Amino acid sequence: MKILSLQENLKQGLFVVGHIAGKNVNLPILNNIMIKASNGIIKISATNLEIGVVTTIRGKVEEEGSFTVNSKIISECVNLLPNKKVEIELKENNLLVDSESCKVKITGQSAEDFPLIPDVDKKNYYSAQIEEFKKAVSQVVFAVSLSESKIELSGVLFSFNNNNLILASTDSYRLAEKELNIKTINIEEIKIIVPAKTLQELIRILSGVQADSVNEENNEIKFYISDNQILFTYGAVELVSRLIEGQYPDYQQIIPIVSKTQALVDRAELIRATKLASLFSKTNINDINLDFPKEKNQLVVSAVSGQTGENVTNLEAKVSGEDNSIVVNYRYLLDGLSNIEGEIVKLEIIDNNTPCIIRAENNAGDYLYIIMPIKQ
Repeated sequence: MKILSLQENLKQGLFVVGHIAGKNVNLPILNNIMIKASNGIIKISATNLEIGVVTTIRGKVEEEGSFTVNSKIISECVNLLPNKKVEIELKENNLLVDSESCKVKITGQSAEDFPLIPDVDKKNYYSAQIEEFKKAVSQVVFAVSLSESKIELSGVLFSFNNNNLILASTDSYRLAEKELNIKTINIEEIKIIVPAKTLQELIRILSGVQADSVNEENNEIKFYISDNQILFTYGAVELVSRLIEGQYPDYQQIIPIVSKTQALVDRAELIRATKLASLFSKTNINDINLDFPKEKNQLVVSAVSGQTGENVTNLEAKVSGEDNSIVVNYRYLLDGLSNIEGEIVKLEIIDNNTPCIIRAENNAGDYLYIIMPIKQ
């Protein structure tokens, strides 16, 4: 194998795949990335057996072949090379990296031992506008469960229905739901659970891919689904992942249909008041009080701690309905507020035993966030 490419092209390709390769003691080859040159195309790939990433880089193939080398070593090596042409050649079990005045020899392993990355049928696909998809995933992925006791909750539910995709996640204490417009020729309704780690890796890659490396006319991401795999493609990048098997809970049942109290409040002011109250919340409980005094058009945010003291902040709000109050975890509240778009948020309360709904004014952005109350 012998290839020529610019340092910036190699650097971009290694950025895309390098994060997947990790410290695997049981299967050391998973710490490697594979470089494959064939039919005039240079591909770089990595896998951890759960997720596989492949990207194509620009360059010239002088001799075909494939080889694997330690991801961390080659990535750091290429990052430190001058931004000029780089020649990579395989000789025996070493990869020779040559860039003008700098020469490096990296010991690696045969590509024969590298695990195969699964092929996913590309007959039917869904597509979404890339920026909208990235934002939608970011608005829900933080609310997945970090516990592995309920494996279904460690992923995000993708519900496809014609030209609609609903993303939902919950850890049993809060729930996030986002609706997204997509394109498809598949009219079948499909529900799958995509691991949160997959989506976090996807967002990392998409956020780092240079715009000029993407040639797709509509700047779209495509996803293809098989029995137990999902493939995301964007420009020269392909990411394939296992899906989580199991039944996602029917979360629609916990979404309140009616509310007794509604309040419109400035989002930035509520974030500020919540952060202030958090200083006086009880350790490990993270409790703050939200009070909606009847006909006062105020939202009162407060907290009391025997160790640190107490705080009360009165915010201007447009309140309708009954006199009400609820105790919530300030961390969960801040997570939701930071992901809602728009200056004004709407809070919908029944009582302190029922989930509280938070969304943008007039439900702009098709985003819903729910927090379970802390019962006193």
